[in-house]
Amino acid sequence: MSDTNNNASGVNAAVTHATGTDAARERSISALLGMLGLCAKAGALVTGTDRVCEALRAAPDRAPLLVLEAMGTSANTHKKLTDKCTYYKTRHRTIPVDAATLARALGRDRELAAVGIIDGNLCRAVEKKLDAVC
Repeated sequence: MSDTNNNASGVNAAVTHATGTDAARERSISALLGMLGLCAKAGALVTGTDRVCEALRAAPDRAPLLVLEAMGTSANTHKKLTDKCTYYKTRHRTIPVDAATLARALGRDRELAAVGIIDGNLCRAVEKKLDAVC
């Protein structure tokens, strides 16, 4: 079932109503993205594949405790992150959002394939939200 609503630009957009489980999943994903935004505000987030890999390699005291990878990344990016996380014994998870959605949630203009969380308490909070989604 669809309804028609006006968005900010005045153009009609079709809005599809989700079922109960889909709506709960969307709320969980939204909560996860909100928690990642909080991590960014707190300065506890390393953004971008290259910066995550550099942080893993260069700064043992400020190394990411958890690396989150957007779904749909290239095979090369996935292998790079998986290999680095395995070598440096860091948890690595794929989140059910694409790179553009992850970037928008963190206030970025360009796509963002990976983020690393460097604060232990925020890392635990993100993992709880992630467990609710996956």
